[in-house]
Amino acid sequence: MRHCLFLLPFFITSIARAEEQPLLPPAVREMLEAAIANGNETEIVTVAKIARQTNPDSSDEIQRMVASWKDRTKATHDAVIREARFTELWTGRIEAGGFRSTGSTSEIGISASATATRTGIEWSHKLTASADYRRANGITSRERYFAGYEPRYQFDPRGFAYGLVQFERDTSIGYDERYTASAGVGYKLIVSKKVDLTVDVGPAIRHARYVIGARETKVGGRASMDFAWRITPTLTFKQTASGYAESQVFTLNSLTALETKVTNRWSAAFSYNVQYESETLLSARDFDTMSRLTLSYDF
Repeated sequence: MRHCLFLLPFFITSIARAEEQPLLPPAVREMLEAAIANGNETEIVTVAKIARQTNPDSSDEIQRMVASWKDRTKATHDAVIREARFTELWTGRIEAGGFRSTGSTSEIGISASATATRTGIEWSHKLTASADYRRANGITSRERYFAGYEPRYQFDPRGFAYGLVQFERDTSIGYDERYTASAGVGYKLIVSKKVDLTVDVGPAIRHARYVIGARETKVGGRASMDFAWRITPTLTFKQTASGYAESQVFTLNSLTALETKVTNRWSAAFSYNVQYESETLLSARDFDTMSRLTLSYDF
């Protein structure tokens, strides 16, 4: 009995505090619940922000409602990924247009590329293919093909391990086939609504068969960076670059692009590509440049 009398003031204080805590007005609660039911994150953030401003004493309750929605959404998203087959949940882009090249070749032709990506909870997969082709007066003056596959394992929110295999063919530079394999680590240096910057580095091995018939296999190092700056909701500046180095041989590739959204799925872009090869067999020039105007479709 004495113990009960001793604890009685604490129970009374707790009840009083609970009664003092203001409840979220029903109209505001219904508005926030409606936004959550729609599932539009931008709408939810906006409604929650207004609700906090007009009901500052209920900020904790508003935060709990939003946090609960995020937890449910993530759990559903993770469950869908775990239950999906490998052939499902792919997204991608198809791009086509024209180009003008200078350097080892100087001409106008057609260009096409495709990218497919599957993002999981820890693993992601990326497939890439591109082709630049020019045939004039019965003679093929440019023939460049590229295909690559890159799996990634995300071991923390920013760090990842990657693998890479790719195939290239560029007879204007001098190789008929060139295969590259690499593995290493990467890190997302900047992750924000406006800017993303990712870098990776690792050892690589490359095998080339030249158009004159010679073959060689060399071990070196590879590094790349991927930068995106979303200037406006419809305008994005992109910069990607990759480099391969071994004894007396260097390869650098840089792509600068300005992309604008036409619709939710269609985009138009102007890009400028620079490729440097320290060792070429058919050309005295080391630099190749290419300007493109392309139209792309996201799926």
